Amino acid sequence: MKVLQCIIADDEPIARQILEKYIESIPNLKIVASCKNAFEVIEILQDRTIDILFLDINMPKLSGLSLLKTMQLKPNVIITTAYPEYAIEGFELAVTDYLLKPFSLERFLQAILKVQQKPMLQTEIVAIKKEEIVTSVFVKSDKKIIKLDFDTITHIEAYGNYIKIYTDKMVLTPQTLSDFLTKLPYNFLRIHKSYIVNFNKLKMIDGNQIVLQNDIKLAIGKSFRKEVLDRI
Repeated sequence: MKVLQCIIADDEPIARQILEKYIESIPNLKIVASCKNAFEVIEILQDRTIDILFLDINMPKLSGLSLLKTMQLKPNVIITTAYPEYAIEGFELAVTDYLLKPFSLERFLQAILKVQQKPMLQTEIVAIKKEEIVTSVFVKSDKKIIKLDFDTITHIEAYGNYIKIYTDKMVLTPQTLSDFLTKLPYNFLRIHKSYIVNFNKLKMIDGNQIVLQNDIKLAIGKSFRKEVLDRI
């Protein structure tokens, strides 16, 4: 199995740490460097060839897209960003995939598979360590720590400094929607400032509402509508 050499380029320490953890969970990926800006990437590429560049867009002095425009020979580029509006420009620059933060390990794996499946690489399909495939999450509720399987969760609702997690019952836990979303797999999507839904539980979209299989109706926020429709 070919070991793919990887560079991370992101000015946010937490974002780099998440990518490092994801990369380390895949046996045939190796981190060559974890860079804070585009200029560090340029310096490394002068000395060696890499297979995958994980590239943030919004970086100081030289943006990720500007870096791509300066590169004649590009590795496989996987954009990692919080800004969906640059997706078209990214794909026009022949990026392999475009990951919107926060993205799950499962979504990250999909991007790696796209790299693996390119004929020029002729590599085997990547095998993720079995113990790294997470199917549940632990949350604190009152004085208990409760295990929740992802496939039992229908939706999550913001509630002040807490969130309400709905399965066949409701669990109240002290954290924010944004923080909890980082723990969820790709099939969960934020549709409103107050709601995250499990798209596997989707029944239909009715106007500006999501209708779940249990007939619960949730509003789609105006700023989230495009991402919801793109996901479908």
